[in-house]
This record gives sequence, structure tokens and C-alpha cells, in this order.
Amino acid sequence: MRSATRRPLPLSAAYLLFTGALAGLLAGCVNVPDRAPDDRPSGARWQPRPGTAWQWQLSGRVDTSVAVPVYDIDGFENSAAVVRRLHESGRKVICYINAGAWEDFRPDRSAFPASVLGRSDGWSGERWLDIRRRSLLRPIMAARLDMCREKGFDAVEPDLLDGYTNDTGFPLTAAHQLAYNRMIAALAHERGMAVGLKNDLEQIPDLVRDFDFAVNEQCAEFDECSSLSPFIKADKAVFHVEYSVPKRTFCPLAKRLRLDSMSKRLALGRWRSPC
Repeated sequence: MRSATRRPLPLSAAYLLFTGALAGLLAGCVNVPDRAPDDRPSGARWQPRPGTAWQWQLSGRVDTSVAVPVYDIDGFENSAAVVRRLHESGRKVICYINAGAWEDFRPDRSAFPASVLGRSDGWSGERWLDIRRRSLLRPIMAARLDMCREKGFDAVEPDLLDGYTNDTGFPLTAAHQLAYNRMIAALAHERGMAVGLKNDLEQIPDLVRDFDFAVNEQCAEFDECSSLSPFIKADKAVFHVEYSVPKRTFCPLAKRLRLDSMSKRLALGRWRSPC
């Protein structure tokens, strides 16, 4: 849930009611009123479209009963059984990983050489990565994405893809960030998963073709939401949250720009209040 500042397809109504009720009966879950838009041919990766409601829960035991078609949950802390349970009730599931910082609480923490660890990113136990060292980081990130694929995730949300705009301890440039972000996107695509661009608004024009959707925090608070328009113009979903701006302020803007927006608390637990 980290940001640089800290960290449905329409079907007929009758069909939606029937499939939602059937999924609930079969899976023992609440009805999901909207299915995740998925027009892909057989074998192609999922492509979320604008107008896709979502839930983002990175803390606490995942509540699988929220009636939305897309869940974004922590890849390490959730099992294949959780992903399977969400799939059984018609959801698509996004795998959250940190791609831009080392975390001392992850099981693969010892895989990172000391030479790639930089300054704190502002969160306890976390340090920025030297993304210039792609040959060292590629196998570590590939292993993380293998984990996401093996657990059955449909997509990946790689966090902290904007280190070059922060005080990382390394002389990172925009060119370094573009190369690293494209590496992450390619690794996800090689595994058949969609991948979202997290924040990194300044590089959206260069990266919109490499990523399948966007995840954004606080664009309304910082008056940046229009920067996400290239994704919408490309018919790619923008999953957006605000933490402190009231809904009456940002929801009209989000609806006008066709962002899939909601209020969340910073802990990113179950609670959500969508536009």
C-alpha cells in the first residue's frame, strides 16, 4: 500500500442475477453482482476494463464476501486456497508484491544482496532497491512472480515503481526506472499474468503500452488524476483510492475520468467506501 508520497462488462440484468446467485450457492459465498470484464480469447491474459469495481485488502484475513469482481491482495500472505475461493465465486485476483523495496519480514529477504539495499522508504523494515542492478534483481522478482502464478493469481500489482523520484540512496534516473518497470511487466507477461503500473504518473505516456491497468493512490489529493487518462483512452482500468479527501470531492472527478475509485483507510483492511 505504499506510495511515493509515503507508500462491469455489462451483461443482461437477468443473467447477472442468475449467475451471481448460482455462484453463491455453489461456492457458499455472497452473490457477486458484477463479473470482472474479460473479453480475452482462450489462452490470453486477463485485461481489466474501465468500470470494474474492486477491493484492495493488504492487511488482516481477507474477507472474501465483498461483492466486487476484482480483489487485490498480498501475494505472500495469502494461499492458493484463498485465490481459489475467490475464483470459485467469480472474482479475478491481483497479487500484490513490493518490487521497489526490500522488506525484512518477507521469506525471501536473504535473497537480496546487501549491495542493492538503499535508504529506508519510510516504512519500518523496508529499504529502497538499486533498480539499476537488474541482473541481480531479475531472478528475485521472477521468483516472486512465479509464486503469484503458482497460487493462481490473474495479475500482479508491483509496488514502488517510482524509486527514481525518491531519496533512495542511489543516483536513479527516469531511464533506469523505465528499464526496470518494463522488466517487471515482461516477467509478468511471460507468466501469462496481467500487470498494473503503480503510481509513477510521470512515466505513464511511456509505459501505458507495457502495462495492462493502473493502480493509483491519492491522485485527487495531489491534483494528478488527469495524468491517468492514457490508460482510460487505451481501454485499461485505473484502480484508484483516496485516504483523506472526502468522496464528495473526488468521486465526481473520478466518475468523469472513468476511474474505478473508492475511499480506503491507510491500513488497507476490509473497509471500503466506493464512489
